[in-house]
Amino acid sequence: MDQNTIREKIKAIEGEREFLVQLLNKPDLGFLSVDIRQAIEELDELVDEFELTFSEKYKTNH
Repeated sequence: MDQNTIREKIKAIEGEREFLVQLLNKPDLGFLSVDIRQAIEELDELVDEFELTFSEKYKTNH
């Protein structure tokens, strides 16, 4: 998989994050809200790691 394909998939994941945020605002989630918060945190970490990894690779290759 090349960098552009991965970047497109990360953008799609970032789009799903907004759905999770909206879902978290629903009052009737109960304990499910803990899982949703964790999913949002993990998505944020994934995106941060991706940006860090590929920004470093880009800098060293150019």
